[in-house]
Amino acid sequence: MPRLNANLSMMFGEYDFLDRFDAAAKAGFKGVEFLFPYAYDKNQLADNLQQNKLAMVLFNMPPGDWDAGDRGVTCDPARIAEFQDGVGKALDYATALNCKQLHCMAGLRPNGATEQQLLETYIANLQFAGAELAKHGIDLLIEAINTRDIPGFYLNYSAQAFDVMHQANVPNLAFQFDIYHMQIMEGDLAPTIENNLSKIGHMQLADTPGRHEPGTGEINYPFLFDFIDRIGYKGWIGCEYRPAGNTEEGLGWAKGYL
Repeated sequence: MPRLNANLSMMFGEYDFLDRFDAAAKAGFKGVEFLFPYAYDKNQLADNLQQNKLAMVLFNMPPGDWDAGDRGVTCDPARIAEFQDGVGKALDYATALNCKQLHCMAGLRPNGATEQQLLETYIANLQFAGAELAKHGIDLLIEAINTRDIPGFYLNYSAQAFDVMHQANVPNLAFQFDIYHMQIMEGDLAPTIENNLSKIGHMQLADTPGRHEPGTGEINYPFLFDFIDRIGYKGWIGCEYRPAGNTEEGLGWAKGYL
């Protein structure tokens, strides 16, 4: 049976953020993830997790100035120092929250940089982050994101991610396979997951079109869940979708999995 965790940045929007932990636990989730924790006190977040007996599955490293349009800075040759500072900040939160996976957003392609500069910067930053995270027993994740939701994002395909991982040669680097993004960009979900299972550290889901809950779009999630179980995936699957209506009322698809 898949291990589902709730993404609190997208789900349970009916509640204030700090109240979503309780809502997720009451809905049956045993773990949570979210985009960014940095606007909140790490000790308050840790208390919310403990009180609700929730595992902190994943969050993202600082993305730069999100409100100004940044979606990570990892590939940007002009922002290496900022990236390295962000690794330290993420580790401060991860250790407080006992989070064993951090996602490092590749970022948008900056103007004026060559493909070689982008690749070299991306790999060097992943090597730096991987080494720092390894000191704390934390895995580093990268994710390919579709070109519709984030035009200009550096990493778009699973094969591209696996090639970067091979070149970076970072022992604690894994791929965050987002089913929604990969359905849009390449399809062929089951064979890609099976053929690269050892490289996948985390998965996320949403249906498409719409990025709503499973059952609202074209992806056959009952088949995919059974398939993922059968091939032996043991990690979490983060529910990173925008509920089409009320979050709790839309959880019928997850009955039997929570």
